[in-house]
Amino acid sequence: MSDAFTQRLEATGVDFEIVPCDPALADTAAFCEAYGYALEDSANTIVVVGKAEPPLYAACVVLATTRLDVNKVVRKRLGTRKASFASADETKALTGMEIGGVTPVGLPDGLPLWVDARVMERERIILGGGGRDRKVHAPPSLLTALGAEVVQGLARNAADA
Repeated sequence: MSDAFTQRLEATGVDFEIVPCDPALADTAAFCEAYGYALEDSANTIVVVGKAEPPLYAACVVLATTRLDVNKVVRKRLGTRKASFASADETKALTGMEIGGVTPVGLPDGLPLWVDARVMERERIILGGGGRDRKVHAPPSLLTALGAEVVQGLARNAADA
């Protein structure tokens, strides 16, 4: 049985695995601890908003061990004076996904998808699965197959943030 989400993944031609998870353990640190994945291989999809009229949005994929550079890199790429993380409500309204399950698979057309270059250096990554009940384990080439633009310096080391 194949749902629309799985069909989108299959359409990329990239090898992937759907990993079921307890929704209560969907947040990155809890998931990695419970299911034995390394934080260094966990990639978070974060929706950001540029303060403009109308607001400008983008989805960014960064390793869990890094911090998205919203105030410099993201803001400049959006071309706005201010940028911030989209709220949980904004994220859900824009993507149909809840925090802890946001994935680059099936994002709305026209929403830019940017990925930090460090994500592409991993052998395989674990991503949100569109809901809090599943994750996707795949090589990072999945992201470029989905149309992501690789951005140097999109995130900084967490220790430096």
